[in-house]
Amino acid sequence: MDRTSAAIEEHWRASEAGDSEAEHAIYAVDAILDYPQSGERFRGRTAIATQRGGHPAQRHFTLQRITGEGRFWTTECIITYDGVPTRSVSIMEFAGGKLLHETQYFADPFPAAPSRAALAEPMPGRVL
Repeated sequence: MDRTSAAIEEHWRASEAGDSEAEHAIYAVDAILDYPQSGERFRGRTAIATQRGGHPAQRHFTLQRITGEGRFWTTECIITYDGVPTRSVSIMEFAGGKLLHETQYFADPFPAAPSRAALAEPMPGRVL
């Protein structure tokens, strides 16, 4: 297993365990986290950890997939907020073994279109 993918896995494990220190150890001190849907940018590991620590919802993290190599990595994760799942994609840029810039996108589930039913099969763990 690549060292970066192992660090990403540890990040999501720590997120699920509620271990803020281990969760944020992946970030460079001057890392940037962007949330495009809300237009927010968090600058620095401390700001990133603080905004997550103040989240009012009970959260759970289920890692789906890690892909990438070199500096650029992508993770797909289901984040459940107070029992409601949201799909998340994080685009991560690394240098020197630390996460420099993360852009995290969130998407709520929606029903499949009936017009595509004959073409589709359910994803693992999902029902159409």
